[in-house]
Amino acid sequence: MNPLPSRANLAAGPYDPMMELTNPGPGTGSLPPRAHLETGLPTRSLNGDWRFHYSESVASAPTGMEKEVFNDGAWDTLPVPSSWNFHGYGAPSYTNVQFPFPLDPPFVPDANPVGDHRLTFDVGTEFLHGAVLRFDGLDNAGTIWLNGHLLGTTRGSKLVHEFDVTGILRAGANVLVVRVAQFSASSYLEDQDAWWLPGIFRDVTLLAQPQASIWDVFVHAGYTVDGVGTLRVEISPPLPDVVASIAGLGFSEVLEFSQQQGGSGISKSFELGPVEPWSAESPTLYELTLATPLQTMPLKVGFRSITVHDAQLKLNGAPLLFRGVNRHEHNPDRGRVLSREQMVNELCLMKAHNINAIRTAHYPPHPMLLELADELGFYIIDECDYETHGFEDGDWAGNPSAEPRYLEALLDRMRRTVERDKNHPSVIMFSLGNEAGTGPNLQAMAQWTKARDPERLVHYEGDWACPYVDVYSRMYVSPAEVELIGRQKEAPLPDQDQDRHRRNLPFILCEYAHAMGNGPGGLQEYQDLFDRYPRLQGGFVWEWMEHGIRQHTPDGEAYFAYGGDFGESVHDGNFVIDGLVSADLEPRPGLLDYKKVVEPLALGISTDWREVSIRNKYDFVDTSHLNYTWVVAGPKGMMSAGTLNIPVTAAGASTTAELPPEITAELAPERVLTISATLAADEPWAPAGHEIAWAQQGLPLVPIVELQIQGGAEAVAQDGNLRFGPATFSVATGELCAFKSVPVNGPRLTLWRSPTDNDKGKDHSQPGSPRAADIWQSAGLPLLQGRLRSMTHDSGTLAVRVRYGVPVARHHVDVDYVWRTNGTLLELTAHVEPSAGWGVSWPRVGFDFEFPGEFSCVSWAGFGPGQKYPDTGMAAQRGWFSASIAELAVPYVRPQENGARAGVTWLELATAQTGGESISFHGEDFSFTLRPYSQQVLTAARHTPDLVADGISHLTLDAAVHGIGTASCGPGALPQYQLAPGSGTFTVVLS
Repeated sequence: MNPLPSRANLAAGPYDPMMELTNPGPGTGSLPPRAHLETGLPTRSLNGDWRFHYSESVASAPTGMEKEVFNDGAWDTLPVPSSWNFHGYGAPSYTNVQFPFPLDPPFVPDANPVGDHRLTFDVGTEFLHGAVLRFDGLDNAGTIWLNGHLLGTTRGSKLVHEFDVTGILRAGANVLVVRVAQFSASSYLEDQDAWWLPGIFRDVTLLAQPQASIWDVFVHAGYTVDGVGTLRVEISPPLPDVVASIAGLGFSEVLEFSQQQGGSGISKSFELGPVEPWSAESPTLYELTLATPLQTMPLKVGFRSITVHDAQLKLNGAPLLFRGVNRHEHNPDRGRVLSREQMVNELCLMKAHNINAIRTAHYPPHPMLLELADELGFYIIDECDYETHGFEDGDWAGNPSAEPRYLEALLDRMRRTVERDKNHPSVIMFSLGNEAGTGPNLQAMAQWTKARDPERLVHYEGDWACPYVDVYSRMYVSPAEVELIGRQKEAPLPDQDQDRHRRNLPFILCEYAHAMGNGPGGLQEYQDLFDRYPRLQGGFVWEWMEHGIRQHTPDGEAYFAYGGDFGESVHDGNFVIDGLVSADLEPRPGLLDYKKVVEPLALGISTDWREVSIRNKYDFVDTSHLNYTWVVAGPKGMMSAGTLNIPVTAAGASTTAELPPEITAELAPERVLTISATLAADEPWAPAGHEIAWAQQGLPLVPIVELQIQGGAEAVAQDGNLRFGPATFSVATGELCAFKSVPVNGPRLTLWRSPTDNDKGKDHSQPGSPRAADIWQSAGLPLLQGRLRSMTHDSGTLAVRVRYGVPVARHHVDVDYVWRTNGTLLELTAHVEPSAGWGVSWPRVGFDFEFPGEFSCVSWAGFGPGQKYPDTGMAAQRGWFSASIAELAVPYVRPQENGARAGVTWLELATAQTGGESISFHGEDFSFTLRPYSQQVLTAARHTPDLVADGISHLTLDAAVHGIGTASCGPGALPQYQLAPGSGTFTVVLS
């Protein structure tokens, strides 16, 4: 019995690479897809150093290199797996929607880089009785020869392709040759908002596959409402005497198969009795062993059932709430090549930040990632290797989703996705692809998937009528529309049957909260809706990781490059830098906010500190895995701390508990109580003590110093300036020159901020889809200039009136600075009064100061330790904090506004952490930023090395700040977070 399906017949006659690259079909010669299994048979990795030759085009590539006898001694050496651009061949290029070549399907340009790979390897006799050669990922189009025999071609860069090498493989030396073209007709199917990176980027493996061995397995492990596990096993070919056993359940059976179409056999269904179900919160796996005389095959099995009922997606009968991210595969030094260590680190970091779901954007991930997801616990939307977004330009004319000639290629991609990953309990949905328009080919993919795997759901976002999917999925919808969908009050579809079908589907945001640069803003508003409406089952932030490529300046300073940094003529700039973590897995503030917003436990503290409330937002598990701690802090640090005994709370339930008297005894001004829920024991993804959720009560108020003015200080002319108590003012500008012995410049009104990526995005929720940064720029806000109108002294008060305006425009802002002093302290009250004509919003109302650069240490009372803007900073806690000027900054890849600390009542700027000179500011509720370079330098910078310190500490005190939003892709700042031009008063006391 030959276990391998017969080889596909390759076209007779000479191989024509130019013709082959315009073939839109599924490739040639590869075996039918199967599950990615540990077969229990010999395997050999062919990873390592290969001989390599790079050519700028197919026409200039060497001829005859596929032959066994070929002199490759002058070729270079390249590691496999690799993305060859990262080893000095060609250059990376990035596009989001647009193709990097003319839209002329199925043709690609003549200037099409080619990488030729050759490997000589020996094998033992264990591979000579049947063997398969497997490529886990090859971008974009591969042609493979072994010992001079053409095995076939690959299509589908992130999909497995296997070739039968039985009878071709031999004892002794074997010569494997792989030609990889960067572009082919299949590139039109892989326009996936990522770097275009050619190469053999995943593993190459030789697998023994002798006669009478198992070729493929599909395990159906269900979970009934009674808590019983069910098992069916599908095996190809249906061999006799296959013993299936699960030691942990005392199960062992010789399987008897009924013949299925396609040469496979499926066993009867077994009821295994009570089992622990699999979920992301409790990822219980059992080891199923399939044994034959030739092999013992282990498979990890998770028992679970997936249904849709009452417009909700349910796992094991319980509705899910996705706290998800979209995840591309990227490494800043290796491109698409990922190590197991990186994948483990990524998933542990996700779990540690309360993330429970991943959409694999926009292709199946490395198979190891799904093994880890099964073990650690994640819900996976497994996406097919398919996106045609560039066809949208031109109203989707010729889009492959609707073109019959692409049908077989798309079905092949869907088959390879489903068959490879069908045994993973973490995979609960298969996605047809991303941003590929509409068309009958998508429906055919969905129908095939449902027939092959009816126990999972089908997802696709691009067809909002949802006729062939199991969930209603959208991207970047405003909170207002999300609420309508949650209430099942969305705009109706013209077709009543389709409309009825869609209203009964659960809703997810497969992409939302675009995590690009400073942001995303508005996370809490979405989460509140998810909590309120059962139909809304969460979403997936775009995206997990920034795709920066590490580069170095001539003097060795590292930075991350983005689109356009490699000389691309067509690119989409830094739109590839949009993640919750940096390219080397450093959390951005957005990840900390997301952790807080999606925390699975809602804690609340009464204002009298006598009671704590707990709402368990886990879908399945109770709170027995958590401990509770409390800390009371004051201006000098921790005052007291302890643990709490809180009853175990079931999933979905709430409880309250009294707090011990020693906590209440600490209730006083300038005290903050923090209660944390932490892991009681080590988990595979975090140690005991790791914080899951927290809540606070109390305010870190530092009382404003009340000036006692008795008679008031006189203003005295001195060296061309004006001396007023401890301060010196310029009579030319009305600004401070010095406070006591410290040189100062300011205050100076500022309405500008260095635009964030979200400020630069189109806000499609507004008429005309404006860009806030363009509006502010055209309003001249960066060019604001002041003119001293008057400077008067009366009864111990120094009044300075300045009119600010911008070139060309007639409108202005009048600011009345009123200074008072008791001889030691200096009080500033600034009243801002704008004229008409300033438009709809300002980015800030702030006051700039300049101090000597040695004032580089800061302490404050307010929110911290990280940044906070009106619609971000949910992770910020109230307290007392200190930082250096460098620690205040967030090193966004494209520099932009960052680092504001909000809710501040006291700020101290000092020359050293302890001792040295210092200046303090007392106020009621302000924000501040402190930088060693100016706002102009920050605005002009393209990369972090452009931020060069100028010897000045630039301090901005903000009376009001505009929100961040997520308009880089999504809604802008919501109305409640927008800063409209208007009058206002700001008071601060210097000491």
